[in-house]
Amino acid sequence: MREDTAHKLMTYLLKPLSWLYGGVTGLRNWLFDHGVLPQEEFEIPVVSVGNITVGGTGKTPHVEYILANLSIDYKVAVLSRGYKRKTKGFVLANSLSTPQSVGDEPLQIYKKFGKNVKVAVCENRRKGIKELLKEFPDLELIILDDAFQHRYVKPKVSILLMDFHRPIYEDNLLPLGRLRESIGQVGRADMVIVTKCPEELPPLEYRLVTKKLDLMPYQSLYFSRYSYGALVPVFQDDDPYNVSLSTLSRKDGVFLVTGIANPRPLVRHLRRYEFKVKVAHFGDHHDFSRDDINIIKERFNTLTGERKIIVTTEKDAMRLMYNPYFPPELKKVIYYIPVNVRMEPGIEEGDFVADLRKAIEASEN
Repeated sequence: MREDTAHKLMTYLLKPLSWLYGGVTGLRNWLFDHGVLPQEEFEIPVVSVGNITVGGTGKTPHVEYILANLSIDYKVAVLSRGYKRKTKGFVLANSLSTPQSVGDEPLQIYKKFGKNVKVAVCENRRKGIKELLKEFPDLELIILDDAFQHRYVKPKVSILLMDFHRPIYEDNLLPLGRLRESIGQVGRADMVIVTKCPEELPPLEYRLVTKKLDLMPYQSLYFSRYSYGALVPVFQDDDPYNVSLSTLSRKDGVFLVTGIANPRPLVRHLRRYEFKVKVAHFGDHHDFSRDDINIIKERFNTLTGERKIIVTTEKDAMRLMYNPYFPPELKKVIYYIPVNVRMEPGIEEGDFVADLRKAIEASEN
């Protein structure tokens, strides 16, 4: 069967399921919009960060960007569901937390900001907020991670993310596409960030995306891109080999191991260098088994080069760091590469952090 024929057949079979899915999610949102399903609003400002697509828009790096800028002036807490954790209910992250107890992304946030930010997980966001306020009554701001669909909490500010390379206006509802909700639900967002933009994006591209999104006058649009940091050893406090991407040559080899939704930006980044790159990709939030670790070890051993290292993402490092099967001989050669968010100017003058501060302050009055 030709590829285009197979694609048309798959579209024909999945489209009715997408219509059904859209009807269910549309009814749910209508019930919230008309007060049939209750929304709870809190006196403390609540900022929601989320998306309407399945994975890979950069929620955690953008939450970290917000924390880095706001935790200086606000007493902040982050509340997440704690995807794939083994615990239930409300759990507050602490120095003994693991990916199994709070999830990989909350653990990553805790390790970065735990001294200045409270990090908690709870599948019931209303209960989680109430528990946080009970434990820390002096909190001034709560960030909800991946909460655009969790409408039982009415946020003071709602931030929606869209991957530049996977625009929602060219997508379809699940299961035909990757949309969790119809594009019409973008109207619920106060701020929209187009993430993972290429460097030096031409002004025409900004205008095209702005036109196609067609936001309402009350909504603000921003653009961001990733900036990759220096390699960090996963299992050591320092790097005795002093390895960096820029010092590796074409004679060296890098084995990239990822368990994230969209590894392509990182793969593109690594392939800008001279060294050889081999990639092993697992599913998002993958829990590495003994067999997975053995496969990683075997594939790493087949990599040629004068120097060979394993590179992974910061989120994957959280899981590998606590993995009981990870071989000791590989611990000295595995590094993670941090991701930082850089806000781009767009086509209008706008400062995302300043605008967010204003929105938070307005909600307090």
